[in-house]
Amino acid sequence: MDQVLTQQEIDLLLNAMSTGEIDKEVMNEEDKQTKVKAYDFRRPTKLSKEYVNTLHMIFEDFSKMSSSMLSTQLRTNVTLQLAAIEQVSYDEFIHSIPKFTLLGLFRSQPLNGIQFIEMNPQLCMLMVELLCGGLDAYQSKQSEIDLEDKTNFTDIETAILEEVVKLFVRVYESVWQDIVKLDSVLDGLDTNPQLLQNMSPNEPVVLVTFTLKIFETKSFINLCVPYVFFEGIIDKLSFRNWFDSNQPASSEDSRELQKSLNGVALNLEALLGYAQMSLSDFIHLEVGDVIKLDKKITEPLETFVDGKPFYRAKPGKQGDKLAIELLDKLEEEQEE
Repeated sequence: MDQVLTQQEIDLLLNAMSTGEIDKEVMNEEDKQTKVKAYDFRRPTKLSKEYVNTLHMIFEDFSKMSSSMLSTQLRTNVTLQLAAIEQVSYDEFIHSIPKFTLLGLFRSQPLNGIQFIEMNPQLCMLMVELLCGGLDAYQSKQSEIDLEDKTNFTDIETAILEEVVKLFVRVYESVWQDIVKLDSVLDGLDTNPQLLQNMSPNEPVVLVTFTLKIFETKSFINLCVPYVFFEGIIDKLSFRNWFDSNQPASSEDSRELQKSLNGVALNLEALLGYAQMSLSDFIHLEVGDVIKLDKKITEPLETFVDGKPFYRAKPGKQGDKLAIELLDKLEEEQEE
């Protein structure tokens, strides 16, 4: 497929947009003009829009649970978001990823087919560094590791990455549990997708793409699921079968739901304050400069939960860590 970009091309495009080399408004205007999408009648879409919407909900859960899992393992804030779900051929998927990349191959009983999780080498090496205790927030901004001559991972790197992939597989099992109970097992890791012959080139697959951000580093993670995986559960992907029920929820169901919700990770942030400065002052900023914020030291800070203001808080410290004491809840948010 001519329009499929490689991981390297995607990274270059993102860098060009962030540095201003490509005007986002021009790209948005081009997107608005492109309203007609080619349809290949020789290979019709296998999953209807309703089923794809259900997959969106499932993999939204995957992104949230994986964000929490990675944040815990890497001991830093990790943001994983669902970017797209596409129905392509296996050949198109293989040619859209780098020639050297990490592929985790796993099977999920009782369903058929082999699934893939793909992570590019830059992301893999960043994870290895963090899991081994390297790279703080400042160093990570300069962590562009040169991998041009790298064609494989060392045994130690492979062992570490295998454990990361196993954690993703465990999350994959969890997000399907309301539809089917899976027993997923990692078959192994591979670094050369061009040599894989697990499927025929024209076999239809569902390609799920996630955007991932660690510090200032942005990357992608791909999940490739063959259509044969869905054949045994296609009826259960219907919204009607999933949500419609004439039976009232039992107290046990309510407790299970509450138990599941209790484990959902939320991000809590305290806003220290704002400051305005001229471009000239910004250019001449140096280490050691003091910037005056708009908050008085006696004023409470505004505290956000998942980006929404909820509390006023007083800053301080507990032990050798910074801390905040919640003073009261913001009434406007409470009414909403």
